[in-house]
Amino acid sequence: MTNTTVIEELKDFQVCDRDLPESICQQYLTADSLAVDTETMGLIYQRDRLCLVQLCDPRGRVTFVRIDKGQTEAPRLKQLLEATNVLKVFHFARFDVAMLRQNLGIEVNPVFCTKIASKLARTYTSSHGLKELVKELERIDLDKSAQSSDWGNVANLSDEQLEYAANDV
Repeated sequence: MTNTTVIEELKDFQVCDRDLPESICQQYLTADSLAVDTETMGLIYQRDRLCLVQLCDPRGRVTFVRIDKGQTEAPRLKQLLEATNVLKVFHFARFDVAMLRQNLGIEVNPVFCTKIASKLARTYTSSHGLKELVKELERIDLDKSAQSSDWGNVANLSDEQLEYAANDV
């Protein structure tokens, strides 16, 4: 059994170690959909490490789950992401779903990918990144400067990284 505690509460999000606390998992299981994102040490899912999983429900509750180096399971996160009554919304789902499967054995289902939706609906452009999509649809400029920062030191993420992660989910 993994040890899970809410580590810190910063602004509108919570940071958890290794897995979701039962209470947060149960809250998310009542949602009809959930935005999900991951931060990793690279882009090769077979080799690179999963560092952080970000979750946000329609009410705007954001939770980060820090994943330890070598960690291979997160039972409550698995329960949530495999729950068929909650639609999981990703941007570029193919990558995040592969990282979750490879690193934690999670078979995410059901999945909606906003990047694929953008390609189908916005045929007039070749810009389908999250930054461009949010700018066009919501008139919000996302700051992606922390995207390529060092996510490996999950115990000591900077405020900039946490803010980026909260806005990226």
